[in-house]
Amino acid sequence: MKWQPSASMEAFRQRAQLNRLIREFFHARNVLEVETPMMSRAGNTDPNIASFSLEFSGRTDGAPRTRWLRTSPEFPLKRLLAAGIGDCYELGRVFRDGEAGGRHNPEFTMLEWYRVGWTLEPLIDETVALVQAALAMIGRQATASRISFRDLYRQRLGFDPMTAELDVVRHAAAGIAIDGEGLTRDDWLDLLMTHVLQPAFGRDEILVVHDYPATQSALARVVERDGVPVAERFELYLGALELANGYHELTDAVEQRTRFERDVVVRQARGDVAPPIDDALLDALAHGMPACAGVALGVDRLLMAMGDTARIANVVAFDFARG
Repeated sequence: MKWQPSASMEAFRQRAQLNRLIREFFHARNVLEVETPMMSRAGNTDPNIASFSLEFSGRTDGAPRTRWLRTSPEFPLKRLLAAGIGDCYELGRVFRDGEAGGRHNPEFTMLEWYRVGWTLEPLIDETVALVQAALAMIGRQATASRISFRDLYRQRLGFDPMTAELDVVRHAAAGIAIDGEGLTRDDWLDLLMTHVLQPAFGRDEILVVHDYPATQSALARVVERDGVPVAERFELYLGALELANGYHELTDAVEQRTRFERDVVVRQARGDVAPPIDDALLDALAHGMPACAGVALGVDRLLMAMGDTARIANVVAFDFARG
């Protein structure tokens, strides 16, 4: 019956407990909770993320009527950082078009936080600590380990993802049933992660993968390690579920604009809608955002891992089919 919730009553209680734990976790660390707009005049240009848009019918005083629902609170949070707010976090709803299925819902809950003056190392430690605290809440434990993106593919797939020829990468993915027409090198690497590597991750293991290819940098700094450029970012997995994505944040406004413009070119080549570039964020970076590290964590994904379920419908009140 479609009027009934997709989650159990126990799932509601567990979400409420987790929300309280998150707020207590950051209160104890003097990280300020903030709220930022869900609608923006700019959107996310990332070619792999689709944004919802809507039209405002009231008075705009010359401002654009088209607004974009946020895919994360990242851009306004960074504007707050540039304004001097210091360590902060937001726990709230975000929206992504085209993502609905077993593990995805078009609207979901994201926790995102920033630590001023931090690099990835302490942020990884803090993210692991939060996930372990959430598991402890239900009497579970998980070991934590780290591995570079390069070593993960070397050790488990037998090739260097930074230097291998495209044919080598495609051959490793030969067992994946997919039409490979138009897929890029990064697309193939992503498929290997989601279809081959992730399913083999241990249920009670928190695995942090760090130092991604520079072509997957998004809003992260790029540095050179062992002769190759890498993005200073990490992803955290609990079992087969990706829970978090963190960056040593890029603070260079010129470089960030270049990346946004490159995203727009890719979108236009695909025939996709290209949301307006967020000039307010670029202005904030130009003003001076402090050196920092930030991470976004999918709260629904964490609840899925805690509840040993592969269906997001089991942890949200009403999934997309019942909304």
